[in-house]
Amino acid sequence: MNSTITNIISIKLNIPEQSVINTVVLLEEGATIPFISRYRKELTGSLDEVQVSSIQKEMLSLKELIKRKETILQTIKEAGALTEDLRAQIEETFDSNTLEDIYLPYKPKKRTRATLAKENGLEGLAKILMSQLNPNFETKAKQFVNDKVESVDVALAGARDIIAEWISENPRARDMVRYQFNRTANLVAKVVKGKETEGDKYRSYFDWSESLNRIPSHRFLAIQRGAHEGILRMKLAIEEEAVVRRLSRFFIKPESVCSDQIKLAVKDAAKRLLFPSIETEFLKTAKEKADEEAVTVFVENLSQLLLAPPLGEKRVMAIDPGFRTGCKVVCLSAEGALLHNETIFPHPPQREAKEASRKILSLVNAYKIEAIAVGNGTAGRETERFIKYIQFDHNIEVFSVNEDGASIYSASKTGRDEFPNFDVTVRGAVSIGRRLMDPLAELVKIDPKSIGVGQYQHDVEQKKLNESLTEVVEFCVNKVGVNVNTASKHLLSYISGLGPQLADNIVKYRSKSGPFKSRNELMEVPRMGAKSFEQCAGFLRVISAENPLDNSAVHPESYSLVKQMASDLNCSVNDLIGNDEKVDQIPIDRYVNSKIGIPTLKDIVKELAKPGLDPREDLEVFEFSEDVRKIDDLQMGMELNGIVTNITRFGAFVDIGIKENGLIHVSQMADEYISDPAKVVHLNQHLRVKVKEVDQIRKRIQLTLKGVKQ
Repeated sequence: MNSTITNIISIKLNIPEQSVINTVVLLEEGATIPFISRYRKELTGSLDEVQVSSIQKEMLSLKELIKRKETILQTIKEAGALTEDLRAQIEETFDSNTLEDIYLPYKPKKRTRATLAKENGLEGLAKILMSQLNPNFETKAKQFVNDKVESVDVALAGARDIIAEWISENPRARDMVRYQFNRTANLVAKVVKGKETEGDKYRSYFDWSESLNRIPSHRFLAIQRGAHEGILRMKLAIEEEAVVRRLSRFFIKPESVCSDQIKLAVKDAAKRLLFPSIETEFLKTAKEKADEEAVTVFVENLSQLLLAPPLGEKRVMAIDPGFRTGCKVVCLSAEGALLHNETIFPHPPQREAKEASRKILSLVNAYKIEAIAVGNGTAGRETERFIKYIQFDHNIEVFSVNEDGASIYSASKTGRDEFPNFDVTVRGAVSIGRRLMDPLAELVKIDPKSIGVGQYQHDVEQKKLNESLTEVVEFCVNKVGVNVNTASKHLLSYISGLGPQLADNIVKYRSKSGPFKSRNELMEVPRMGAKSFEQCAGFLRVISAENPLDNSAVHPESYSLVKQMASDLNCSVNDLIGNDEKVDQIPIDRYVNSKIGIPTLKDIVKELAKPGLDPREDLEVFEFSEDVRKIDDLQMGMELNGIVTNITRFGAFVDIGIKENGLIHVSQMADEYISDPAKVVHLNQHLRVKVKEVDQIRKRIQLTLKGVKQ
């Protein structure tokens, strides 16, 4: 990798250059981000997944810029305009705007007013005017009158068109306009006449103006959506006359005999060419910035959702609630296998509550159910209340489970492949139950955009969003690790070094040959090479393996080192694992060598103390306030229990046990100023909130954390 590129990345990301160089080498050798951040800390300086990913993205961006340079150089060369100075200028440029400014005069153009004027032979007159030395320019202009140029005025106008294009392509002129846009640009939105009623949801922006530098990403995306829907018109407004004056001072020479002509050309260049071009550039940059922030919010939320506390391997009854169509009930084994399904009708219009209660009691006893998951959709609260009234003969924990995306899964190819003989209602109920047992394992089967977290996800650049969401799923799956003998192919496909094909091969091998007995057995899987094994082995767990390290995050490449540690303590590896007293005696400094340093040794020792420890928190039972069942029950000032369901840059949405979620605006999260709600709350957090305002007509609920004891 070019040293200039690694230096640029180092400066931009504030990461030591040697760490950047080593990371780039690992990436180009085919190492994955989770593997690099977990098992190559000595080389990277202990960079985390986000930092390694940032290096990768910057590297790819700079490679694209280099490709663009090559294209530009070739185009200019073919036009016969490439000089050594120009080549050096292009090769030394690593800013995309500067590069495009350099290229602009040589860029093939569609027919413009300037090209037409040149075709009419007026470039010579434009040069005379631009020199601003000839006091008889009008006399000179007569020489350019011909059958295509009818008069002196037409000749001068054509020459000004050429000059305007020269000015618009001048890097200094473009920078002057950029400076003004950067300092003073306001995003202005106006309602399209006649669209007032249709666009009522955009009413706040019918007459809006805000500094482009300060506008929050969610507001920019909302205004842009309104513009795309034809409700709003949006543009950038700047102090145009101030820019024209600056450009005039730059291009008009003192005591110029052509000042009036140049002034007209400057004004035309600014308003017809420069302002629209730079406005497009700034709107594009603002959109990219808004996209990046929106994607960041989505990624943060998705990460928290995927790492939500799991119930674990318990026998679960799951209920997909409903009124008229009834509640679909499924019973699942501790491994998530479907054991039984049927439908009950405890709610109107059937009202078969007694019969439904008997069925639930019978199923709980027959399948030794330990917990019940109730979907939080339509009839969710009513069903949860119905279940809690049933007198079970042993303790049954009842959980409300977020249904977002369950219907997507149930109708997907994945759902059909898993349960080809059952309809969508059964698949949806199974998904709810499995989501309680292990949110990560179940949610990876659903398109992240269908899960219902984030802001304006459909307005951002979809390729970037999909890449970022896939990446965060990979980070979460590898952070937790998976049981290679029970994981679905969908979950396995996110493991470092695997992908869909190897994941499918693992499942097929497992079905044919039985459970894996060791990590080494993975090498028997078709198409599993040494590199793939290196990348995936540390993230796959083989429970009950003969070698206990196979059920830990210790990488096989370090097994001999652990064996040496145990030998030095006069014990076996089995005796060492989970033995705090023995682990505390390991003198890690003694085991430092050219490949393994203190960071990796600390990870190994931590893993030996608690092998296979799930980094996710323990699951807690939650209950909504019983006296609130619909929005009409809310009163100003009442305090309620709630669960954070979504976080945006402007606040957090909270499920308070009714159909409508409430919003805690960022200004209501603390007595002091808060810029980012994610610093105060997290997804799935259990909160105590106070009702601040209820808008019955618009079905909006404003909540606050101020003055509420948690």
